[in-house]
Order: sequence, then structure tokens, then C-alpha cells
Amino acid sequence: MDERLMSAEPIEEDVEVVATLRPTSLATFVGQAQLRQRLGISVSAARERGEPLEHVLFSGPPGLGKTTLAGIIATEMGGKLITTSGPALEKTADLMGILTNLQEGDILFIDEIHRIPRTVEEYLYSAMEDFAVDFVLDKGPFAKAIRLTLKRFTLVGATTRHGLLSSPLRDRFGLYFHLDFYEPDELGTIIERSAGVLDVPITREAAWELACRSRGTPRIANRLLRRVRDFTQVRGQGSIDLASAREALELEGVDALGLDDLDRKVLSTIIARYDGGPVGIEALAATIQQEVDTLTDVVEPYLLQAGFLTRTQAGRKATYKAFEHLKLEGLKPSTAQPQLPLE
Repeated sequence: MDERLMSAEPIEEDVEVVATLRPTSLATFVGQAQLRQRLGISVSAARERGEPLEHVLFSGPPGLGKTTLAGIIATEMGGKLITTSGPALEKTADLMGILTNLQEGDILFIDEIHRIPRTVEEYLYSAMEDFAVDFVLDKGPFAKAIRLTLKRFTLVGATTRHGLLSSPLRDRFGLYFHLDFYEPDELGTIIERSAGVLDVPITREAAWELACRSRGTPRIANRLLRRVRDFTQVRGQGSIDLASAREALELEGVDALGLDDLDRKVLSTIIARYDGGPVGIEALAATIQQEVDTLTDVVEPYLLQAGFLTRTQAGRKATYKAFEHLKLEGLKPSTAQPQLPLE
């Protein structure tokens, strides 16, 4: 199975389809109930005052709706959405060009904002607080500082690693929201809505089966739905029922708890090669020939949340739940003893 399937990163050929599946208002956004309520109050208050919304920071694992919420904020506030990412802002000139072209009420969305270079990030401080930027012309004795006033805008930042944000940047956001993994019933509602948009019939049982295998992530739920749709179109009757959904997911390598080949490889390596752990993330990545960022950003969040993995000061450890689940998959770690999760 292509390991991109369960990755929360979007695939290029799916961009247009993903865009059609995204909700465009808070009323149609499913899940994150407390977040929707708090954000809705702030948006309504800002609209009544005729002011731009305060700067917003979203954090959480990939695929939970941070980009979608940025688009919803732009729609609700009636502003234009300008999108960029932290790694794309390599030079000060890149950020300055974007800031000086913003209009009153525009929404600037910076994905992976923690990856902005520090020298570029410092220009955001005055832009966020004072809606102005200071830059220096010439050098040495001819240097001259110039302050350029900006239109009032809203910065929406998204990060998968909240801890990597510098304190000066983090403290300048007026609104902060952390997105959690979704419950199966919420994902089931999302899948049924997406099936309607894709014009593919699906039974409630099949939607629930997909929801339970989607790792609590809407992006993965929609991706699995498209793969099951393809399967039923070619080998089924065109509609998705429970039997066809299970057969398609088994073919994709997604088990009953949503683990894919990479997840099982991580857990089985910890159990069979490192006696259940602890093992450092660098050693684990080298053993299974994966990037450390892939493990920490894509694999670990769900394994930790689902109780298959724990973090300790000495490294990662597989829990007793991981041992039991992998036994069902046919793995028999003879040399390892089950490890209970540690606080």
C-alpha cells in the first residue's frame, strides 16, 4: 500500500476534490464543538464592531481542519484569504511583499508557521501589534529606518508543533485553539456529507466503518471514502455498503482500528527489535528507514492518542494494547514482555 494513504499531507491530484469537500461556514463545520462556539462568538463580535478579527492560532495534528477554518474565517468576515506557508517565507522581502499588499480586513493564513526563519519572524511582531513594519535602507552611517503603515488585517497561523513557536510570536495571537481528534460519530457525519457531495450512495453502517478506521482525522476519512468509492465503482454495484467498505479497506491495508502498514511497522519494530522499548525516535526512524518528522508529525499523534504508544524520558514504548492488537495481526513477540503505559 502507498504510505501516502494514511499520511495527513494532501496529495496533488486530490486538491480539487478536497476543496469541494471542505465546509464553507461554521454552521456546516462538523466537530470541535467548543472551538466552533468560541470562534463564532469572536467572529460575531468583530463583525458587530466593524473591526478585523483578532489574530488566530490553530494547533493540532495534520488533517483536522486548520486550513478549512482559515477559509471559513475569511468567508464569515467577508475578507480575502491570502495563503502561504512558513517554509515559503525564506527572506524578509517575501514577507514584506505579502504584508504591503494586504487590504483592510484581509485574512493572511500562514501554514506551518513555526517554520518561519527567525529573522523573518521578527518582522511579524510589529505587523501584528501595530500594523506597521520597520525596515532599514542602506548600511553603515547612511542607514535610515523607515516605518511603513499596513492595512488592518487578521493573521491566522497553523502549526502541528505548538512547542516550537517562539514566545514573542505565540503571545501576539489574541485567539488560540487546539484541534483534537474527532469522534467516530462526527467522522460518520462528515463521511455522509462528503458522499453526498461526491454523489455516491453509502449506507450508515459503511459510513460508521470508515469513521472507525479514519484515525480520528477528517482528511483521512475523506481520502478513504474516495478509495472505497473507486473500489465499489470497479468491483461493486456503485454504492457503498458495509461488505464492500470492509473489502476495500482490507485491500488498502487499513485494519479495524485504523492502523496502516507504517503504523504496524513502527509498533512491531519497537516490540520485536527493542523488546517493547524504550527506544529513541532517531534510532527508530533509522531502523525502519523513515524520516523523524514523518514519525513525529504523522504516525505518533494517533498512536499516542489511541493508547498504542507512550513517551518516556528514555524514549518510546509500546503499550500492552499494542501487544494485544499485533498478536491479532499475527505478530508473536517472543522475547518481549508487555509494557503498561507510563505516566
